[in-house]
Amino acid sequence: MLAFAANSVLCRMALGNGLIDPGSFTTIRLLSGAFTLVLLLRLQSRPLEARRADLRASTSLFVYAICFSYAYVDLTTATGALILFGSVQLTMTVSGLRRGDRPTLPQWVGVVTAVVGLLYLLLPGVESPSITGAVLMSIAGVAWGNYSMRGKLARQPVVATARNFVMALPLALITSITLLPTVYLSNAGVLLAVASGSLASGLGYVIWYSALPSLRATTAATVQLSVPVLAALAGVWLLAEPLSERLLIAALLILGGIWLVSRRQVKD
Repeated sequence: MLAFAANSVLCRMALGNGLIDPGSFTTIRLLSGAFTLVLLLRLQSRPLEARRADLRASTSLFVYAICFSYAYVDLTTATGALILFGSVQLTMTVSGLRRGDRPTLPQWVGVVTAVVGLLYLLLPGVESPSITGAVLMSIAGVAWGNYSMRGKLARQPVVATARNFVMALPLALITSITLLPTVYLSNAGVLLAVASGSLASGLGYVIWYSALPSLRATTAATVQLSVPVLAALAGVWLLAEPLSERLLIAALLILGGIWLVSRRQVKD
């Protein structure tokens, strides 16, 4: 979750300040992630085995990344986070129920508590979102939820994540080529995209794929609700933003909800 929060901070710094266009940010993010993971496999003398690629996972990764970038052109940070993580929560919870995941009553209480905490943190600052931005961020949330569910099947996290990045890259390159007239690059924007791809995305997603097989879908979905809180705390530390009473209360609600969901989780 720390990697996800770092990714949010890097994306906001690059896209929110107009340092790079969303298409280029997405392409560089996926390219640097693919390069880092393939290099890691080479150092471990392990094959990529592209023929065994999970096309559903790689497509979901691309859809998430591109929709996330473009949605934040029209949405505020709070609105985007609320739509994204709400969509992820719904997607993974429904998927888990379809697969036979039956949360206990305390776990349901934990889910509701965490969602209430997220709403408490974000709703007061939410403005009426643009239809385009809201739809794009909803699609990004569904795609990330599907990507996470595919991760429950991964037995080699580094190999699986590397394949996903490599297979998603052509889609990003095609998108960038079709949007050449809108391309804008700055040194700072490129560096932020590389950091997002190599560290927060590439290595962060390997860790996520390593953890997913031992987590129920409901648990995995609820734990991700901690990301907005972690990102907000990072803003306090890195950007000297005020530490409000609202943030502290929301953090307690979300983390308490995650504890309720996780303490009785049983491996699928």
